Formats: sequence, C-alpha cells, structure tokens
Amino acid sequence: MLQHRLLMYLDQVARAGSIRKAAARLHISASAINRQILALEDELGTPLFQRLPRKMVLTAAGEVLIHHVRQTFKELEWAQVKIEELKGLRRGEVTVAMMSGLAANLIPRMASEFRRANPRVKLTLRQLTSGDDIMSAVESGEADLGLGFDFVLPPTLRVLSSAVGRLGAVVAPGHPLADKTSLRISDCIAYPIVIADKTTVIRPYLNDVFAKALVTAHPVIETNSIEVMRHAAMEDQGLTFLTPFDIEFDLRAGRLMYIPVRELGQQTQKLMLIGHDRGTSAIGSVLAETVKGMMTQTA
Repeated sequence: MLQHRLLMYLDQVARAGSIRKAAARLHISASAINRQILALEDELGTPLFQRLPRKMVLTAAGEVLIHHVRQTFKELEWAQVKIEELKGLRRGEVTVAMMSGLAANLIPRMASEFRRANPRVKLTLRQLTSGDDIMSAVESGEADLGLGFDFVLPPTLRVLSSAVGRLGAVVAPGHPLADKTSLRISDCIAYPIVIADKTTVIRPYLNDVFAKALVTAHPVIETNSIEVMRHAAMEDQGLTFLTPFDIEFDLRAGRLMYIPVRELGQQTQKLMLIGHDRGTSAIGSVLAETVKGMMTQTA
C-alpha cells in the first residue's frame, strides 16, 4: 500500500510539473522527493513521468496512478468528515430514554464522559416509568436509544448491547454484614430489610427465592423506588437487594457495598441498550459505544 506522504509527493509534482516547485510547496528537499519517485518507478517497473528539459509530464502509467492518488485523497477527505461526525465535533442532538433506577448511577457518569468528548452535542435524558414506555419512545423516534432491564422487544427494535447483573445484598460499609464475602438468604432476614414492591421486576425473583428457602421476609420498607432502597441502606443501616448496575455510583464512592447471596446467584437482570432496527444517527452510535463500555465495566 502506498504511503500517504508519497501520494502527496506524486500529486504535487504532477500539479506543478516540477520536482523543484513541488518541493518548495511541501517545504522538503527536491532530492528527497526525487528519491521516492525513482524508488517507486523501480518497484513498478515503469516510468511515471517523462523528464523533459523544463517540465515533468505524466506517462500513461503515471496518469493511471495519479487518478488513483486523487481518488484516494477524496475518499480520505470523506472519511475524515465522517470521523468528525462520529467524534461529535459537529453539532447534534441525541436522546436516551431510561429506567428510573439508572438515573442516579450509570447515566450520570455516561453523560459526563460523553459530554467531555462531544461538547457541541446536546444530550437529552428522559426518565420513563416502564419498559413499554421506553420501547415506545425508541420505536416512534422520540428517543435514539433506550436503556433498561429485561425488555421483550418487538421486531422493529434491536439490542445494541447487554450485560447481566446478579441480584445480591446491598448494605452500607458500617453494616454488621459488610465484611462478608458472600451470604445466605437466611443471613439477610435477621436484619431490617428494604424490599422492592410487587410492581417492580425485582420482586418476583425475591419471592421465588424466599419460597424455595422456606423463609419469610418482614420488610421495614417496601417501595418501587431504587432511590429509596439505596438511601435506606446508606442512612438507616437497612439491607436491600439490588444489582451492581443499581448502585454503580455508590459502589465507586464507597457508600454502599454489594455482597453476593448464594440463593440469588441465578437470579439475574439483563441491562439492555436498545435502538431502532433501521439504525441510529452517527452521534447516537458514539453514545452507544460509551454506554457499552460502562455496562461491561460494571457487570
């Protein structure tokens, strides 16, 4: 493959009709350009220029090659434009519809990282109440991307990335169980429990585990708010059951701890990044890559 610098030398010599003039434009010695062209002619086994007394003229082989050179420059310029779009150097807007529990965790870090890399892009984050609402927003085009748990997608939508999060016990660092590396469900119910209510996707998993373990939970708080569960664990020394995705920010800040629970090992939630089947915008694709990276790190 021809090097970009050599292509530039060929193009400038062809335009100027002179190695000396091309060298002056490129701020390089004429002998350096001449050596490169002679080496290429030797490699191709044919002259590319007729060296006349006052001018260099392309040969037939040179005409073929210079056409390729200029086409390459056009394609490179087009690629650079697309890369600028992908890097967010141009203005744009991208909208993400998301589940509420992610608003205080994965999403703020994603937004911060994306905005640092793409300062001209407006990022719109819409917190919706259900998976159906999120899918509807992406399907209608109101949102470029959707982020939430355990979607059952229609044919018009597709999964761009997914990561599995396992339910476990979540406690504050000062909790009596905080130094444990793993727990049984029976260990957990001896302490005040903050539990997801029956409207959440978490509760059926917990009910199944409680039933199989033949234990009865007596929660001190029952709620459909991830925020309430997180703060109750931090402030009231309660124990709750969430995935690492639900407490990503607090884990990094050292405010909460995640402890695997043996009976919950198979109880997973799949965090899914979804888009329309027809694709998304260039800047939407950049945001999707940012989200994918964070999902992988957190899982």
